[in-house]
Amino acid sequence: MSLSKRNGVYYIDIRTPSGERIRRSTGVSDKKLAQEYHDKVKHELWAISRLDKRLERTFDEALLLLLNDGKGQKDYATKVRHAKYWRAIFGGKNLSSITGEMIDNNLPTHNAKNKKPLAPATINKYRKTILRALSLAQKNNWIASVPYVGKQKEPKVRVRWVTKQQAQELLRNISLGWLRDVCLFALLTGARRTEILSLTWDKIDFQNKIAIVSNDIAKNGKARSLLLNDEAVELLKNRRLINSKYVFVSTNNNPLKDIDRRAFNRATEICNIEDFHFHDLRHTWASWHVQSGTPLFTLQELGGWETLEMVKKYAHLNAEHLSHFSNAVTFWSQNQNKNNIKH
Repeated sequence: MSLSKRNGVYYIDIRTPSGERIRRSTGVSDKKLAQEYHDKVKHELWAISRLDKRLERTFDEALLLLLNDGKGQKDYATKVRHAKYWRAIFGGKNLSSITGEMIDNNLPTHNAKNKKPLAPATINKYRKTILRALSLAQKNNWIASVPYVGKQKEPKVRVRWVTKQQAQELLRNISLGWLRDVCLFALLTGARRTEILSLTWDKIDFQNKIAIVSNDIAKNGKARSLLLNDEAVELLKNRRLINSKYVFVSTNNNPLKDIDRRAFNRATEICNIEDFHFHDLRHTWASWHVQSGTPLFTLQELGGWETLEMVKKYAHLNAEHLSHFSNAVTFWSQNQNKNNIKH
């Protein structure tokens, strides 16, 4: 039976000339419309077999590929949000009808809630999501090629850091004890916000002075070790009295989903530290390392960056390795006394 009805909707069940079985929903409850859909698909399958044409697939099917591919990934919720956005625009359309120009013209430009302009990096993420869906469709031979969509130019990575004196003042003015500890741990280890808030006691190895960041938490999906200096170890030991599986918890011992941004921003205002965010604590940790002479390759491993290129943004903070080249070009020669120059 090539047509069947389940939950009020008709489904088709067809075999291609090559023997492949095609089963899918028609999306309709009317038998006549379902039969028309069945005949259309059957005709397309014949064309594929005899004329080397592709079976038309819809954009919705490509989104299903994307979401199935992304299950279990850290950014899955983002993929779902992006998929909803793109489905509202291209839902129901054949994949072959979607052009690069259409995608480019429909990239989001403003936040749907507050209407503020989106950063180029955010727009590029929407671009990346739809191109990933189309790439998966191409791998399944649903489309011949992925359309070209230009990338938004993103500003250079901003590096904002504070001195140790400023950092001490900032910590003193953070009113919440748990937030103060979270910030101090970030300054001592360079750990990211998510890595800190999800840290559990079973991931702490006091003997070897390391904290394990598991692959489901790490930004690049690769597990790594956070090296703990003596001050970080002391901080953790002082928190062991807290009865929770999480290292850092709120005042009521509840797990933390985020930092208290109001308390953090209030402290920066008191200290007159402008344009400083929580992630800048990681920039500060990296900057202190470079200023102390830590090689960039070593810093890359310590901070869990995937490539050296990501660490080079801190290189300008230590020009000591270039200092012995500074006299390679001089204006006055060593044998000439500048006082002998005639005026």
